[in-house]
Amino acid sequence: MDLFSHQREQLLQRQAPLAERMRPLCLKDFIGQDEILGAGRLLRRAIEADCLGSIIFHGPPGTGKTSLARIIANSTRSYFCSLNAVLAGIRELKDAIEQAQEKLGRHGLRTLLFIDEVHRFNKSQQDALLPWVENGTVTLIGATTENPFFEVNKALVSRSRLFRLQPLTSKHLDQVICRALSDQEMGFGNRNILISEEARSHLIAVAGGDARTLLNALELAVESSQPDNQGLIEINLEVAEQSIQQQAVLYDKQGDAHFDTISAFIKSIRGSDPDAALFWLARMIEAGEDPRFIFRRLLIAAGEDIGLADPQGIVVVEACAAAFDRIGLPEGIYPLVQATLYLTNTNKSNSILGFFDAVRSLKEEKAQLIPSHLRDSHRDGAAFGDGKGYRYPHAYSEHWVAQQYLPETLQGQIFWQPGKSGWEAERSQQLQWQRAAQLSAAAEWGIEQGEIVSSSPSTPSLERWLKRQMVQAGERLQLLQQRFWQGIPLERHHRVLVLNCQSLFWALPAMKLAPEGGVSLQVEDRETATKLEAQLQVLDQLQKPIIYQTEPHCLDQLHLQLQEGEKFELIIGRNLLKGASPNEREKWLNQLDLLLTEDGRLTFLNSHRELGPLNLLPKGSLGWVNSLQIEMCQLEKEWLNNEAFNQPLENQLKSSGWVASVDKWLEQVEFIISPQLLEQWFNPESKYRCWWLNNFAGELLTELENCYQHQLGVKLIQPLIHQRLTAQKKPRPEAGFIKT
Repeated sequence: MDLFSHQREQLLQRQAPLAERMRPLCLKDFIGQDEILGAGRLLRRAIEADCLGSIIFHGPPGTGKTSLARIIANSTRSYFCSLNAVLAGIRELKDAIEQAQEKLGRHGLRTLLFIDEVHRFNKSQQDALLPWVENGTVTLIGATTENPFFEVNKALVSRSRLFRLQPLTSKHLDQVICRALSDQEMGFGNRNILISEEARSHLIAVAGGDARTLLNALELAVESSQPDNQGLIEINLEVAEQSIQQQAVLYDKQGDAHFDTISAFIKSIRGSDPDAALFWLARMIEAGEDPRFIFRRLLIAAGEDIGLADPQGIVVVEACAAAFDRIGLPEGIYPLVQATLYLTNTNKSNSILGFFDAVRSLKEEKAQLIPSHLRDSHRDGAAFGDGKGYRYPHAYSEHWVAQQYLPETLQGQIFWQPGKSGWEAERSQQLQWQRAAQLSAAAEWGIEQGEIVSSSPSTPSLERWLKRQMVQAGERLQLLQQRFWQGIPLERHHRVLVLNCQSLFWALPAMKLAPEGGVSLQVEDRETATKLEAQLQVLDQLQKPIIYQTEPHCLDQLHLQLQEGEKFELIIGRNLLKGASPNEREKWLNQLDLLLTEDGRLTFLNSHRELGPLNLLPKGSLGWVNSLQIEMCQLEKEWLNNEAFNQPLENQLKSSGWVASVDKWLEQVEFIISPQLLEQWFNPESKYRCWWLNNFAGELLTELENCYQHQLGVKLIQPLIHQRLTAQKKPRPEAGFIKT
């Protein structure tokens, strides 16, 4: 860049709109999108580690798509190339690919190609990009306001990780205002500005989650206001209203807003909510939607959702549509609203969908011969008996007679089930009687009776690895794992922490179900960490759980190793706090808030043996005094029960303001007495031997061990008690956004 180019860039930067000047340059300055960019989440880790694959950001305007791309450009060690699909064509794309090939060939430098408004590339342009994304010449970073599943080449989508950015919340928009008013270099920090609470609230409310709209309005309010004698610029509600008078309706007749809004409209009608139906109707009309399109959808709803519960529904809509064609806008809005409110408030039935049941049966049934008495008798009646036996309904009283009209293989099949309201309800009882009579008639005639929002490209290597890990665990543990994870509301962007992780087995579902959030493992010794790292060696960097080593029961040590602000939506663990003292348990419990988000959950599984070696033996095996053995067995049971912690922890959590519950079940496990098992029970340092010698004579323990030595190979049944503790902090009243 020469001197003149540098001066031009500096001048453009100073004269750029506030929204452009305030773009964040690093992740620390980025506001919002915590679901995908929060501390510890996959996208943040990928940016910080500079190991991004192809990604596509999509979402409404002003949510940070382009800003994220610029942050990536500022933090990557790769060559960064940027194109705008509105201005660029095949030639510019070809030049970018050639530069990428040169950088890769000469310097071994990969290229990140950012394409803004990627949906504006036509099919041939997207097809031209695909091979270079596929062979790794470029890594694509796309940004679009449209749904990529509809507007971007399916092959590109399948090779990219998708992140959906949400409109900013009021709290985040307030932070945007605070930053703009305090930044002395790029914002208004060098001016004396006073903005009233009412003006601030109005700007935030009308911006509708769009940071660009908010900053544009704030800039207009500041630049159009004259400072007083002390240099104070005061922005009151009147100034704010003039700066941003109307919230822009996000609507694209060919995009997500179009389809999502009409979907919300029809579902509101189906749900008989007139207020919601009018709101979505107003949104479409204000955005310029064609009323004839709305009438077409109303006609569909009249058939699909109202149906024969109110046969007049389709008549009313058709009449209102004809009236609209004669009147036009603006007065034509009245028949449109009338049709909407009529369908919303009338009886509902989807019984007409029985037609599709008939279609399905048509495709599934092989033999669908038309019954002979229903065939045309004018051609083959004499030779083949077609039409013979047909009963003419008008020849009978009430113009109806019991006879079958379905093929033989479908006798008794029901496709139309009348609803329980409106016109259909009046027909229901009579139809039931008629169907019963038809079946009776068929029997008499000897006719046989018959009759279900970060999307990611698939990762086959990860799927195969997860399956291998599951298979190695065995069927019993797989069933226990399913029971443990049942009902846990895990989302793709959630961060999961596995406490005292001894095996990857319990973390496998989280690795599969939360790829954009990520999994962290806490271990208590270096040996376990080394073992887990070896098992994870085959996975790439972003797929691997992060391993943290701490001393037992010290959650504060783990907190110090996390990124600033990193917390978890879910913390799980199995057989935790064994051997912990009451003080250690209390400290451990108080430290959970350091790791959990405000709405985070705990799920812990504790499994312990119900019977010890003494209780497992059949009665009379030792020849001891009966009363002595009974007393010893009872003490052994109490010792084993003290190993369990879920019940007292549940009570501790409840007393600390948690909502907690324990699910308890029993499992019968068959095992064989082996030398290894006896070594585990009776070795000089075992917990069982220590407990025994603290309560009973050592000679008795020797007798017990000798008894088991004579039963090597014998099968015994051990009852295991499983307790699953689930807990969540009681919801707090939602606080308003911060005022400054």
